[in-house]
Amino acid sequence: MINLAEPKVEGTRELEIEWISVHIMGKEYRVPNGLTIMEAIEFAGYRFIRGSGCRAGFCGACSTVYRLNNDYKLYTALACQTSVEAGMYLAQLSFTPANRAEYNLDELIPSDNILVQMYPEVARCVSCNTCTKACPQSLEVMDYVQAALRGDIARCADLSFDCIQCGICAIRCPAEIPQYHVGQLARRLYGKYLSPKTPTLKKRVNEVESGNYDEEYENLTTLDLDQLKQRYVDQQKK
Repeated sequence: MINLAEPKVEGTRELEIEWISVHIMGKEYRVPNGLTIMEAIEFAGYRFIRGSGCRAGFCGACSTVYRLNNDYKLYTALACQTSVEAGMYLAQLSFTPANRAEYNLDELIPSDNILVQMYPEVARCVSCNTCTKACPQSLEVMDYVQAALRGDIARCADLSFDCIQCGICAIRCPAEIPQYHVGQLARRLYGKYLSPKTPTLKKRVNEVESGNYDEEYENLTTLDLDQLKQRYVDQQKK
């Protein structure tokens, strides 16, 4: 965040701040150019109660819709990752109103029609690709919805693996499909029932449960931040 209380000085020359106008929740504000959308909204005086999350990565909490001057399109973005532009009309989406099916994963059978059974809206997909175009992660959302329609759980899980559950795809979908919930169920089914089981993983879990690493865990809790960083650096060299 730019601090305007102190002049920005480079040598003996004060740096000039470029101001731009944006509309936030319908009201016009002037903010410094170069901020992220999230920073611009906070600069304008808004306080984030919800929808801020990690603030610097891809948690999906800060989904945003906006329009630009003389542009009819409705754009979507993550506020912490997108720079503010002059003439933006911004609105935050702290929650996506998309229904999630109620289920007990232990009682589900990973059949070819389970995804459509839990989310019959999938059958309404018209392959318009709007969901893919809206995705801030550039995921092939339509393709994993089509995989769900075909009953290909593994493909659906793979294509949706990096989904951050922001819900923007569902907001833009004309068929009212909650794509991100469909992908989440596919990943859960694949992880529980279909993914190859490795003996190495089972062996390590048994070691952890048997207390083989308790002493090492206890030692780590006594280290300060610099020591932990050094342990990490040393580990990467091995």
